[in-house]
Amino acid sequence: MCGFVGFSGVIHNRDEILNRMKERIVHRGPDMSGDHIDEEVALGFVRLSIIDLADGAQPMYNEDGSVVIVFNGEIYNFGELREELIALGHTFRTRCDTEVLIHGYEEFGRDIVKRLRGMFAFVIWDKNKRELFGARDHFGIKPFYYTRLGDDILFGSEIKSFLEHPSFEKRVNPRALRSYLTFQYPATEETFFEGVFRLPAAHSFVMPIGGEMKIERYWDVDFKSEVDKVSFDECRDIIDSAVHESVAAHRISDVKVGSFLSGGVDSSYITAVLMPNETFSVGFAEDKFNETDEASELSARIGVKNYKHLLTPDECFDAFSDIQYHMDEPQSNPSSVPLYFLAKLAAEHVTVVLSGEGADEIFAGYEWYDETRTMKKYKRLPAFLRRWAAGVARKLPYFRGREFIIKCSGRPEDYFIGQALVFPEKEAAEVLTEKYRAGQTPKDITAPIYRRVSDKDELIKKQYLDLNLWLPGDILLKADKMSMAHSLELRVPYLDKKIMEMAEGVPSEYKINGIDTKYVFRVAANKTLPDEWAHRKKKGFPVPIRLWLREEKYRNIVAEHFEAEWAGEFFNREKIMTLLDDHYAGRANNQRKIWTVFTFLVWYKRFFIDSENK
Repeated sequence: MCGFVGFSGVIHNRDEILNRMKERIVHRGPDMSGDHIDEEVALGFVRLSIIDLADGAQPMYNEDGSVVIVFNGEIYNFGELREELIALGHTFRTRCDTEVLIHGYEEFGRDIVKRLRGMFAFVIWDKNKRELFGARDHFGIKPFYYTRLGDDILFGSEIKSFLEHPSFEKRVNPRALRSYLTFQYPATEETFFEGVFRLPAAHSFVMPIGGEMKIERYWDVDFKSEVDKVSFDECRDIIDSAVHESVAAHRISDVKVGSFLSGGVDSSYITAVLMPNETFSVGFAEDKFNETDEASELSARIGVKNYKHLLTPDECFDAFSDIQYHMDEPQSNPSSVPLYFLAKLAAEHVTVVLSGEGADEIFAGYEWYDETRTMKKYKRLPAFLRRWAAGVARKLPYFRGREFIIKCSGRPEDYFIGQALVFPEKEAAEVLTEKYRAGQTPKDITAPIYRRVSDKDELIKKQYLDLNLWLPGDILLKADKMSMAHSLELRVPYLDKKIMEMAEGVPSEYKINGIDTKYVFRVAANKTLPDEWAHRKKKGFPVPIRLWLREEKYRNIVAEHFEAEWAGEFFNREKIMTLLDDHYAGRANNQRKIWTVFTFLVWYKRFFIDSENK
């Protein structure tokens, strides 16, 4: 795993600027670094050596030096592509996947992205065409940020590297905070740094020097409305075979590979298939916030050593500023905190880990995808009647049962914004100052995504939304940033193009059937896992912030940020203090709202107030 930086344009001391930018992201690649500087472009790279330890230096060039690449990620079908390219006459000097991208670009042009299987973000500088070409992987596993500086471009794996470029002006984006308070993560292509954007997942771009940057989508999920339906047992076996094949592809490495392990089915399935030498788990001492015993038990059953650690609130609060620094943008999913420490623990023993992200989105594992018994009874009413009732309910003030009627409309477009909903839109506006009420509404953000699957069923619409918003904006953002903070490569076998192609045809009734969510996936896992792991109720990565914020010490840490004069730039301090005090006194459970505001303020303090950001 690696990181890259780059910019176009001629400015003084480009080598010094590039080195400072690389230093900002050295945690992504402490093993070696390199750069390319010519009359028009500067490219920098830091490397964490995984495959072809001796010969994988970047930037990498084609034979005549006219094509240059910086690349972050792993291409899992690089062996097949390499053989194909050799047969077409290409000569390879290394056995690393980066060189496959170079020759693949020479042979297939921009269509090379359509042939890749893996996680990646890269930029190719084509000197002959005088243009930059880059792409981000299908799911958004690897990050890619950019900003325009007049006719030039500045880009990289992490936004913090931009701070070292003399033409970059650091400002908070006033359009970002409104939607963040609702979603808990940056949900648009705009970032919290004004003028900085993320390249969306499954998109590529081309930019002639001094010209317009053109971005296009090269791949999309295609859930099948009508498929040649296989039996449940056949579907189970297809899933099991696909998971085994994907794990085998993701384990290729010249360094030690371990796995993250909770007590849930997703990571347990990966672990039992991989059979690594070591697994890693973290939890909390508080009751109901610790699955490390289950992880240890499974490790013992399959003969694998488990390393585990119980976190204290002091550890978490002490590290929280560093966590937000590495995150680049505020992201208030509490699970980022234990993930940071889990990656730290694993990095003490291995360089690569496999993890279970993505199974819930692909195979429908979240409780929000299911319906209660009462909802199922209500849905026996004709669809037109339910939609009429929901339309009336939306126009009325809150009354008991209002949300139930809206959710039973059969239209997720009207109520479902993904797995996180912290501040309802109206409450978000109430706690923000006027300047920061700008930006897109939740419906502005979700509507274009829903339009692409307007003909699909309710479950597929929810899955598709999460695959496009929640997965890249929350789950994969924290997975990349928290692992890379400790120079650890994290691989996600469920988020594989072949797995997705297979899962697109799984019937909705096999995924959710009144017994459980992602049911056929669990039954597939049961071929490898004991019953208690295959069918254990999903917990996520629970963090006891509700309890912490009722302790005086931690309440005061948060209050110090809420009451700070600079917090008044963004929030009505009286209202956010009321949230905190009501929770502390036990009058309300406001932990998610408090944590979301606190996270932003910690991020802002680190990047805009503290003199030492590194």
